[in-house]
Amino acid sequence: MTPDQDINVYRTAFASLKGINPVLAREFLQRTGSEQNFFSATERQLSAVMGFSNRIFDDRYRGELLEKARRETGFISASGIRALYFTDADYPQRLNDVEDAPLMLYALGSADLNCGLMVSVVGTRHATPYGLDFVGRLVADLKEKCAENVTVISGLAFGIDAAAHCAALKQGLPTIGVLAHGLNMIYPSQHRAMAAEMVRNNGLLITEYRSDAPVHKGNFIARNRIVASLCDALVVAESARKGGALITARLASGYNRDVFALPGRTSDRYSQGCNRLIACHTAALIQNADDLIDAMGWPRRKNGPEQPTLFRELSPEEQTVMECLTSRGEAHLTTLTMALGAPVSKVMGLLIDMEFKGLVTAYPGGNYRLA
Repeated sequence: MTPDQDINVYRTAFASLKGINPVLAREFLQRTGSEQNFFSATERQLSAVMGFSNRIFDDRYRGELLEKARRETGFISASGIRALYFTDADYPQRLNDVEDAPLMLYALGSADLNCGLMVSVVGTRHATPYGLDFVGRLVADLKEKCAENVTVISGLAFGIDAAAHCAALKQGLPTIGVLAHGLNMIYPSQHRAMAAEMVRNNGLLITEYRSDAPVHKGNFIARNRIVASLCDALVVAESARKGGALITARLASGYNRDVFALPGRTSDRYSQGCNRLIACHTAALIQNADDLIDAMGWPRRKNGPEQPTLFRELSPEEQTVMECLTSRGEAHLTTLTMALGAPVSKVMGLLIDMEFKGLVTAYPGGNYRLA
């Protein structure tokens, strides 16, 4: 084992202590001198140095942690994984002011965890076309309008998370997946291909969990604090009244991150959580990338291509549809047929053409909204 691997064994074991956090870790290290000294000392010596007794000083317990850490260091080395310790220069600096930040992170990929602009995008696993469309447009417009690349963070889950990662990949933006388990697996398994593509395309998979750590429900809740704190701003695209996205939003607010939420109709189940965040002033209302860029003061791309005026490119019938949807927010096929004064078959054909042009989006029940 090389000297660097030997150091990582002690750091990995130290980061695995139950209840450890950066504040307590610094206190331990200040009094013992190093991670190696912490594990070399006897239980009695540690109690004397620290001035109190604790189960984490138990000789057998610390010995077991060291043995697990040796195996983990071997796995890390063989798998090309980076171990990021909380005192390292490449540890995410945004986590330095987070009291419950993990001491050790395991990363696979090349994304810069200390880059200039980072946004977390979260939401329900049961994403609707409304939420998916918003995420796609948000990421595309951030790519087009920001003067530098924005790194997109999420949790690799179904729904909004996957949409955020896929949108970033499509736009050539770095994207980071925060996992609730070790890097020896991908959950859900259906996202293995996406995870591999993220790593290949300047993205990153990151976790605080060792490869031998058991996976349980609490991991996913704990994972949310990294999603919430690793970013400059967090966007909740869709959420029911209860869910992990709301927990993440409240954590981000507590970490003094800017939080945004996409509003929706009060009757829409997966907009109720977002509406609640806005009503309680936990999140600011967001409709598009401009809202985020302006609120964050992010630099805009200069001398970009002039955007053509949309209505000048539309046929009279298309303009009527756009005006109707702009004023109403949403309209049923019947309403649009009456506004156009045309047969239903002709209006349906018109709407299909407008979908292909990216002007409108069809929703269940024969409803349409602006894309």
